[in-house]
Amino acid sequence: MPSKLVIIPTYNEKENIENIIRAVVAQPIDCHILIIDDGSPDGTAAIVQNLQKEFEGRLFLLQRSGKLGLGTAYLAGFRWGLEHGYEYLFEMDADFSHNPDDLPRLYRACADEGADLAIGSRYISGVNVVNWPMSRVLMSYYASRYVRFILGMKIADTTAGFKCYRRQTLETIELDRIRFKGYAFQIEMKFTAYKCGFKLREVPIIFINRELGTSKMSGGIFGEAFLGVIQLKLSSYFRRYPQKPQAAS
Repeated sequence: MPSKLVIIPTYNEKENIENIIRAVVAQPIDCHILIIDDGSPDGTAAIVQNLQKEFEGRLFLLQRSGKLGLGTAYLAGFRWGLEHGYEYLFEMDADFSHNPDDLPRLYRACADEGADLAIGSRYISGVNVVNWPMSRVLMSYYASRYVRFILGMKIADTTAGFKCYRRQTLETIELDRIRFKGYAFQIEMKFTAYKCGFKLREVPIIFINRELGTSKMSGGIFGEAFLGVIQLKLSSYFRRYPQKPQAAS
């Protein structure tokens, strides 16, 4: 069985879902795919179900009753992937803002280069964002700077959502204690991995804004992140984080 699982949450992604599945399947690292659909009224899940006949044993679907939040979708995906024995678990958007061709690079960062969490970074080598309005570029960039300053992580793209985790990382960081559901979820996962002593590595990517479908971003998501960072920092003073297991000598 392949050791790699790409987790893709969806809500109303009928324009993108078939193409993103085919693009991931075409990658040379032999991935399985788990789609987590939050009750999309546009028929996204039905498209996935039809493709499951073509990609039997490689494409899986979790259907949820409604919009329960990005973070809870990924947590459900992580638990499913751990239960099914995968060694590398990826987070990825359905809308091609994350290029499937970068999946092998994230995988190699973990499998060959010693990272416990590989981050597809928009800001590690300049600002690599295409088709965003300047206001959103600036908001995202300075949000990452703000997070880095408050939390002390030496990560240029603290809000990135294109990532590869080693199994051990997800097993250690106490998924039941992850609280945030929106934009702050990505920050909380990185910060928790960092506090547990895992090695985080940024891999430069080019982020391209979606061409089809509708963005799920909102002001409330940014608000959660702004306040959530302060909550994370304060709670870290009173929390004992489990530490990365030491390799046997």
